[in-house]
Amino acid sequence: MTELKVAADPAGLGFDPTRLARIDAHFARYVDDGRLPGWLILVSRAGHIAYLGCYGDRDMEARRPIEWDTLFRIYSMTKPVTAVAAMMLYEEGAFELKDPVSRFIPAFAETRVYRSGSALKPVTEALREPIRIWHLLTHTAGLSYGFHHAHPVDALYRAAGFEWGPPDGLDLAACCEAWAGLPLMFQPGTEWNYSVASDVLGRVIEVASGLSLERFFAERIFQPLGMADTRFWVDATDRDRLAAFYSPHPETRRAVRNDAMDRINRQPPRCCLGGDGLVSTAADYHRFTQMLRRGGELDGIRLLSNRTLRYMTRNHLPGGVDLETCGRPLFSETTFTGIGFGLGFSVVLDPVANKVLASPGEFAWGGAASTAFWVDPVEDITVLLLTQLFPSTTHPLRSQLRQLVYQALVD
Repeated sequence: MTELKVAADPAGLGFDPTRLARIDAHFARYVDDGRLPGWLILVSRAGHIAYLGCYGDRDMEARRPIEWDTLFRIYSMTKPVTAVAAMMLYEEGAFELKDPVSRFIPAFAETRVYRSGSALKPVTEALREPIRIWHLLTHTAGLSYGFHHAHPVDALYRAAGFEWGPPDGLDLAACCEAWAGLPLMFQPGTEWNYSVASDVLGRVIEVASGLSLERFFAERIFQPLGMADTRFWVDATDRDRLAAFYSPHPETRRAVRNDAMDRINRQPPRCCLGGDGLVSTAADYHRFTQMLRRGGELDGIRLLSNRTLRYMTRNHLPGGVDLETCGRPLFSETTFTGIGFGLGFSVVLDPVANKVLASPGEFAWGGAASTAFWVDPVEDITVLLLTQLFPSTTHPLRSQLRQLVYQALVD
């Protein structure tokens, strides 16, 4: 495991150590009153760790504490990895961003678009333009998730067996065939909706590279970056390190064991998704964020050009608007006002509109079990939050962590 070492002098990185200690005090209360099982938080600047703290348990019932090598299910923090993988292939000329997805998954050439009606009797229309690669990267393809409960198309996903994961027995190719047979929520490129788009992008990566997504990640990203603990499942030798899974009790809001979802990642999955499913550690994902911070390179290993990374972290939403303007008002891993979306990341457009301390150009994402990260190119900061409470909307952990990080920055 890569060693995590805190800088000898956080003040030399522009942080007031006394103010940084507020992170400990604030988030410890979440554990002490039972709202969180435990957490691990890492703050770095200019590539040096200014703050590293953990508190509470990875397994409350067994009284096993969170440690530096604890494995966390990072859910949708898989999506930025998929975006990086796709753009690596883009740099090799495997596709153009305007290419139709049907070039790689022919079934999407015949996909229809919802126009009216119910889930039992939807009225659809033909595509006005094909779903393109950039639509997948930006969640503007018109695809959805079955766990949304806001539109008839969401119900069609659930009826097809897609709610919190694929039906048993389907691999990624079969999932994409099924999704292509369901109507889109809207014409591609006209709106934003959090969806299985990253999963479909994972299949594009498989077809374009000739490798399974799991193998592409391992050989092209994780091994070069030294991310030895990041993978889709945990074998018996490492199972003790895997943080148990929790959800809030509906009445007390205290964290209680979620045994159904705790079984995930304990055996090899038939379907490795581009949108979620990875397990990682603080050390590993910190290396991934440092590669992003450094413009696609880390320790002499370059995955992407710095120009490509800058392009990915610009706002690509139609008309340059924010998510509040063109996004569907439902669950996501970010707030909407003042936030745009790039190729695989949310992007801060206006911190004042968002009403949270941040810098314009900050890019980020999170996971359904309340994990999150962000990279701030203006202040040269990266932040990583790891815990294991589902869903991520239970507590305002991400916005509160931003407050506490930036109030401690005093240079």
